[in-house]
Amino acid sequence: LLTLSAVGLILWQCAELLLNYYSASVSVTVQFQKLPFPAVTICNINPYKYSSMKDYLSELDKETKKALETFYGFSEGKSKVRRSVDEWNSTGSDFFIQIPLLKFEDFSRTATDLRSGQKRKIEGNVFHKDSSIVNSGDSNDIIGFQLCDANNSSECALYTFSSGVNAIQEWYKLHYMNIMAQIPLETKEKLSYSADDLLLTCFFDGLSCDKRHFTRFHHPLHGNCYTFNSGENGTILSTSTGGSEYGLQVVLFIDEADYNPFLVTSTGAKIIVHDQNEYPFIEDIGTEIETAAATSIGMHFTRSRKLSKPYSDCTETGADIPVENLYNKSYSLQICLHSCFQKAMVDSCGCAQYAQPLPAGAEYCNYKKNPNWMYCYYRLHEKFVKEQLGCQQICKDACSFKEWALTTSIAQWPSAVSEDWMLRVLSWDKGQKINKKLNKTDLANLMVFYKDLNERFISENPANTLVILLSNFGGQLGLWMSCSVVCVIEIVEVFFIDSLSIVMRRQWQKAKKWWNDRKRDRPGKPPQAGDPERHGHDHPVCPDQEPPTDNPLPRTPPPNYSTLRLESAFTEQLPDTLEVGRH
Repeated sequence: LLTLSAVGLILWQCAELLLNYYSASVSVTVQFQKLPFPAVTICNINPYKYSSMKDYLSELDKETKKALETFYGFSEGKSKVRRSVDEWNSTGSDFFIQIPLLKFEDFSRTATDLRSGQKRKIEGNVFHKDSSIVNSGDSNDIIGFQLCDANNSSECALYTFSSGVNAIQEWYKLHYMNIMAQIPLETKEKLSYSADDLLLTCFFDGLSCDKRHFTRFHHPLHGNCYTFNSGENGTILSTSTGGSEYGLQVVLFIDEADYNPFLVTSTGAKIIVHDQNEYPFIEDIGTEIETAAATSIGMHFTRSRKLSKPYSDCTETGADIPVENLYNKSYSLQICLHSCFQKAMVDSCGCAQYAQPLPAGAEYCNYKKNPNWMYCYYRLHEKFVKEQLGCQQICKDACSFKEWALTTSIAQWPSAVSEDWMLRVLSWDKGQKINKKLNKTDLANLMVFYKDLNERFISENPANTLVILLSNFGGQLGLWMSCSVVCVIEIVEVFFIDSLSIVMRRQWQKAKKWWNDRKRDRPGKPPQAGDPERHGHDHPVCPDQEPPTDNPLPRTPPPNYSTLRLESAFTEQLPDTLEVGRH
């Protein structure tokens, strides 16, 4: 019983060792060295100059103002008077026909159409988007819009918002993307901000820099963005000293007066710190920079390396992921998810979503060519958020990645005592490019630097190797059965090698016997010259009969034990026996 218990414990321990074989240990290495400076991408929150976009957005802006006047009595420079239904019908707005704005009362299915002013029963699924902005009007009034399938008017979806601000903005953005999708890229780059418009001053590592150190790329939602130290020319800047004086320092011109009042409701810039081979997802992880303030961003650099299969479910380069990379940058989880959604958008809706790159042979969605794209996009996005599209199951994390942990601090800038001269000098530096004195609400001061030059490297290493596995196995045998390696080898030899050899020998003997019998009993085979003639008990017919004998065979005579005869062995009597006989 003790032996069986020991064997059971050994087997259990060995099974546990095998199950935990593909486990990893994490090591953290910190070293002080000269660090490469990351790429810093800067975008104005307002993507395009409103003065340049008015011709494209004039009709949309006019209808948006009408909606605000009808719902909330809002009017620029006029008294708060709600528009009548007849005034709406006379304008014949296409924007409200394509996406009708509705007012719901107390979460009911009855809604008032903004354009017609009539109440009607609304059918379809309701998707309520809660908001942190409190509605200043009646708390029971909910603003939303209805999207219907162009091919089947009975298939509709309602999107409601607890705040009219969010409802108006979402409605505006849908029409805005539809308009921007029809404008050529070259034209949009001219409508956005140039490097001279955005950058006032620049310093890096204590030395002056200018727009030549920035690379422009166009983002669909943020217009022209500029990347410092992009590495496109083959050179990546580095720094050998930490601290705010040895990082990147820029003063940005925001120009708040030229903002689109309906598209964006905040003022400032958005930045993102990333590797030169990574795509800057400004809309996902960008950091907003406040105007009239100095924003300091301290960085800690960390490199991470994970083990791939079978230790984890990460990918090295993304080549094993069945999703086309639309961003022409190194693989990341975000790139995979966005590319997967865009591919599903093209397959399901027949066109591409404006905020993401175009797949080969696809076009951006717009009303004229794709009247059903908004309804299709919202339904597809709903499946994506609920992880029903399959993208979250296909896309995997990258095994290797770089990360910059950011610490942000803000101070008032410029100070009250230095505001006057600084604004005058900056206005003079700007020259004749502006026709007014700069205001501090149009400026933002940004500093990006390493807080220290400690590079942290987090890596995964195999917790078990073949040598460690054999050592643990030998330790278990020695603990429970006092076995060594020699003992294990002998056990293997007895139970496997010897048993196998015995079985193979038996099988060989059986096969040899079968082959000899088959050759011997083959019918019609003539006797060979060298075969001896079989007689008597050698014949297979009568193996148990004694052979007939006429003359008995000579037998071997019994041995002649002459040594046992005493008279011949002792012919002469010893002298002492003679004396005894005489007496």
